[in-house]
Amino acid sequence: MFSELIPDLMEKWEVPGGAIAIVKDGRLVLAEGYGLADVENEEPVLADSLFRIASISKPITAVAVLQLVEAGQLDLDDRAFQLLDQFQAPEGNATDSRMHDITVRHLLQHSGGWNRNRSFDPMFIARRVESELGVPKPVSCEDVIRFMLGQPMDFDPGTQYAYSNFGYCLLGRIIEEVTGQPYEEYVKSHVLEYVGITLMHIGGTLAEDRADGEVHYYGYPGESLAWSVLPGMPDRVPWSYGGFHLRTLDALGGWVASPIDLVRFVTSLDGSRPPLVLDPETVDVMTSPPDPRLRPELPIHYGMGWSIRPVRDDANWWHSGSLPGTTSILVRTHHGMAWAAIFNSRPKDWPQFSGELDQIMWQGVRDVSSWPSHDLFPQYGYNVPTPAVSP
Repeated sequence: MFSELIPDLMEKWEVPGGAIAIVKDGRLVLAEGYGLADVENEEPVLADSLFRIASISKPITAVAVLQLVEAGQLDLDDRAFQLLDQFQAPEGNATDSRMHDITVRHLLQHSGGWNRNRSFDPMFIARRVESELGVPKPVSCEDVIRFMLGQPMDFDPGTQYAYSNFGYCLLGRIIEEVTGQPYEEYVKSHVLEYVGITLMHIGGTLAEDRADGEVHYYGYPGESLAWSVLPGMPDRVPWSYGGFHLRTLDALGGWVASPIDLVRFVTSLDGSRPPLVLDPETVDVMTSPPDPRLRPELPIHYGMGWSIRPVRDDANWWHSGSLPGTTSILVRTHHGMAWAAIFNSRPKDWPQFSGELDQIMWQGVRDVSSWPSHDLFPQYGYNVPTPAVSP
């Protein structure tokens, strides 16, 4: 079924390659690659090929933060800029006084006070940050924080929901400040490796920086060139290779993973596949509805790192991601399923593509009358106990 649906979608949208993984009751029941990882060399996508996952990085960051809350090293109501007091506004710029009211909870729930639709997304204005701060390429997350401390906020913290990449940039730095470790190192050792995920990492920006097994990334037909964010390169470059800096996007969009890694991650959260990275009580906090002011799209709300739709006594969780060259989705359902799909291109009308992908995955899952009892996780190197097959 999926071997027809996914290739048809890719052909329609001129996407070279992709991969999916599906879990039922904690068991990996399907993992497949489709199309080409490298068009020029005719290399196929494998089930465990690595892809940039873009904003699916945010649930990973949220889990790392919530682990620190569990350990008593952090409180959700800690003030973000008391934790990050080493950052100061650029000389001659005043800091909006409301910055001091922003909490860790606000950052997790996208209510910190910035609205990219009203002003701009600070994670993607490298040339402006370079110019105004006088810093060299590539602009770092720390540079962006300094820049933003001199910018006005869009609303009072905690009063509105507005999706914020910058908020998760701050969370990555908070993790570093609290743990004394680099963000990537802490997340690998405390979140990913704990549940058997060993190949995930923060990606490289250029084609030659790709890891073994990582796909090549492609723009859509007719895509314009970007201004390079790296030194020593032509001014204009393909968006996928130099239009943004992956390490600067680490906590908000920088991870590279396979779909199998992503479904393993989500099963370590919902209790379907031990060991678990968070206590069940913390998962309840992660998925609980926020302040009513932050729920404009009822019955859907954004918890902490996930979009949530309550269903009876449980909920569906999901997060999507996109960057030039990448489209991704991760879903956990209320009835024991989870799936991930990642592609090595982002179509021009990527919201429509993502919507069709979501429909295909849901429809395909509904059309399966009997799932196999096997578990493919061990085949891909996950040496953790296999859950019992449900009746």
